[in-house]
Amino acid sequence: MKRSHHCAQLTTSDIGAAVSLSGWVDSIRDHGGILFIDLRDRKGVTQVKFDPKVNAELSARAAHLKPESVASVGGRVVARPEGTVNAAMPTGGIEVDAAELEILNPSETPPFPLDDAGGDRVNEDLRLTYRYLDLRRPKMRRNLAVRHRATKSIRDYFDSQDFIEVETPILFKSTPEGAREYLVPSRIHAGQFYALSQSPQQFKQILMVAGVERYFQIARCFRDEDLRADRQMEFTQVDVEASFVDREDIYALFEGMLRKLWKDVLGTDIATPFTRMAYVDAMNRFGVDKPDLRFGMELKDFSETFRASPFKVFQSAVASGGAVKAVEATDRGVGELLEALAKMGGSAVIGADHGNCEQMVDPVHNAPHTSHTLNLVEFFVVGDGYAAGRTRMREGGRLADVAPTVLHLMGLPQPPEMTGQSLILG
Repeated sequence: MKRSHHCAQLTTSDIGAAVSLSGWVDSIRDHGGILFIDLRDRKGVTQVKFDPKVNAELSARAAHLKPESVASVGGRVVARPEGTVNAAMPTGGIEVDAAELEILNPSETPPFPLDDAGGDRVNEDLRLTYRYLDLRRPKMRRNLAVRHRATKSIRDYFDSQDFIEVETPILFKSTPEGAREYLVPSRIHAGQFYALSQSPQQFKQILMVAGVERYFQIARCFRDEDLRADRQMEFTQVDVEASFVDREDIYALFEGMLRKLWKDVLGTDIATPFTRMAYVDAMNRFGVDKPDLRFGMELKDFSETFRASPFKVFQSAVASGGAVKAVEATDRGVGELLEALAKMGGSAVIGADHGNCEQMVDPVHNAPHTSHTLNLVEFFVVGDGYAAGRTRMREGGRLADVAPTVLHLMGLPQPPEMTGQSLILG
């Protein structure tokens, strides 16, 4: 056996024990010829001491180690000298006096720092080139652990609800669904193709007809789509189907799953049942069909204010059945905001002081123009702290791309993700 303990296991209760550890060299320190090596595995770090006065040959071999080399060490657990105890580490009260060293795989100097702060500053292409190194970073290991705990929590929950996990095929026939499919040529049947499953939709319907009644799967799905903020080529989804249920049963099922998931993974209690909101209310109050309620940035309706306004841009919007709405904001960083909107494709901005509209200006070309050329975002300020405007989307344009910058410039907190097609920003 290569090791008797992992690198976060030894404590002062193990003093005097003979142990063997295996892992990666996290750091090397030379204190007057005595080498201190932090040996790391996925559990943690243990300090190992190589003293040339005790074993010169062993210390000489250890001196050739570089960070990220893989090694096995044998020795005896001793207490750290007074004043060198590290209370922040589980193993901070002990060290291992090395008596044996096996270098399993020497490492060259890594191409980038493997600590979180240093790794975050590295170009992502370089990190992906050396993905096996990137995954050694503490943040990445935590991500993998969180994913593991999340999937385990979900499986435990559905098992407790008497669901059966069924694995369905990935290679399937082509089906008319919402996205393009990936095709896999068949070696056996020349000229014919399999399609990678977009979702287990047909399989789970077969299971329901077969009488399984309660099915779930943590399913891999494949869709030949352009990358977007909330969509990629392959992804994992919690796939569920049940027989003899109504809408309230499904609400309760998934609220229970999320409550357990948050508790198991984050240690956070969330209240259920969740707040419900009609689609029309969400669009009228927030401009999106899945609003982030943490911000409280409800739209204020100024349609009646501008219904008889001589300012035709907004008067015509109301007359044609549209609306003029606003979100509460400040005038902080307006210049920076206009510049950012221009870079994102905004072709016009309207400025006003307490309702007195200024001339419309195209920030891209710095020239006045008329309302029919307005594109993506139109913006102006009304009264104390209100910014109002309307939107006209370019083909393929998304206000979600603008929202994070607008919130940042206003000094407002950022959501994890903002999406929507008709959010009115100021």
